[in-house]
Amino acid sequence: MESFLFSDERVTIHDPGIPGGGTPPLYGRRDARRYRALCMGSAEDEAMANIVLGVTGSIAAHKAIDLASQLVKLGHVVNVVLTADAQRFVTPLPFKTLSRRPVVTDLYDEEEGWKPTHITLADEADLLLVAPATANTLAKMAHGLADDALSCVALALNPSARTVVAPAMNGKMWGHAATQANVEVLKSRGVMILGPAEGLLSCGYEGVGRLLDVEAIVAGVTDLMRARGTGAQG
Repeated sequence: MESFLFSDERVTIHDPGIPGGGTPPLYGRRDARRYRALCMGSAEDEAMANIVLGVTGSIAAHKAIDLASQLVKLGHVVNVVLTADAQRFVTPLPFKTLSRRPVVTDLYDEEEGWKPTHITLADEADLLLVAPATANTLAKMAHGLADDALSCVALALNPSARTVVAPAMNGKMWGHAATQANVEVLKSRGVMILGPAEGLLSCGYEGVGRLLDVEAIVAGVTDLMRARGTGAQG
């Protein structure tokens, strides 16, 4: 269990796959870019990854556009999967433009070849990043439900890939025993949890439930990929 300080708020980052030791560093929001640079080094030295970015139905879904952009700028291959609820907040167009790749919006989206698109993504991914991840999505992942493209990718993900989720939801939903139980199940399976952060929520309440700052998510992903030493080039 590691803790980082973003925007004067302590944010817990749980990653069972990275060996710990010592006191985790603390960074303010204005230092998030510096932390990312420390994690990634130069773009030339960084091991690039094939990332599936899952976007779910949260008001924070618009931040995933910037997230996709930053990951692509670092040289990662980013394949975006939008849930039906995510498309109530964002459209595929900005993701397609920034990633320069088709966006999956339906379980039955087709591409050339015989293999279903969601299986191809699951087979080729180095990392599944779900950001924002709603309470519903966390529950699906914890219980192995597979009723849309994103949940099918999560269930079919190749064993060597890592999974990272960045939750975003109402504070009461985050604190509910059911959600916390689902989070513990995911942690026990090696899923890295980034956030959520504390602050003013879209529902009008103050509390824990905000999507972690985009640059902090990028830093966490970069740190993870460096620690795993992936050499994937997409």
